[in-house]
Amino acid sequence: MTAPTTHIYLRASTDSQDALRAKESLEVFAASLGLHGTVMYAENESGAKLSRPELTRLLAECKPNDILLIESVDRLTRLSDEDWQKLKGLMAEKQLRLVVMDLPTSHQLVSVDSLTDGMMRAVNNMMIEIMSVIARNDYLKRRERAAQGIKVAKEKGLYKGRPVNTVQNEKAIKLFKGGEHSWSEIMDLTKLSRGQLAKLKKTM
Repeated sequence: MTAPTTHIYLRASTDSQDALRAKESLEVFAASLGLHGTVMYAENESGAKLSRPELTRLLAECKPNDILLIESVDRLTRLSDEDWQKLKGLMAEKQLRLVVMDLPTSHQLVSVDSLTDGMMRAVNNMMIEIMSVIARNDYLKRRERAAQGIKVAKEKGLYKGRPVNTVQNEKAIKLFKGGEHSWSEIMDLTKLSRGQLAKLKKTM
């Protein structure tokens, strides 16, 4: 039987955050579980979006019985219930085993034999569902607080919006015009998201 591949997924919400922050700890954790042949996927995208380039690539490249390893459930999902059900369906179709570093009940899924243990799978699925709801609620609360803060700042005439990084933008435009780099390469070189690059592309 071919050994399963471990797909490590890392995500940060904004370009100012380091998506690779947990890379080393996840690699050490994978090794502690006897997992090798890992593939890394990292991106700066909102967890509230189902459409994410690296997550999409991961789902396209994985094989049945492979492992999806994440630091915590909120790195995978802050999705609405509808989109979370879609993502779970995609993972089920691919027969992916979800292992979460900070969720011990998921660690037993590393062993193929544990898939026959219905009770443990049920407990693990319940814990993941609870954590996914918590992650979504946290996202909604953060948005609400941010909106309240912006409203107050606007009322006081203090709100200026997010500052534009002209250096990154100019670099991205230059790379686009050069025509020698893919979108993914430009994202890596400029640390801009795909959405930001799309907006810049429209201005050219």
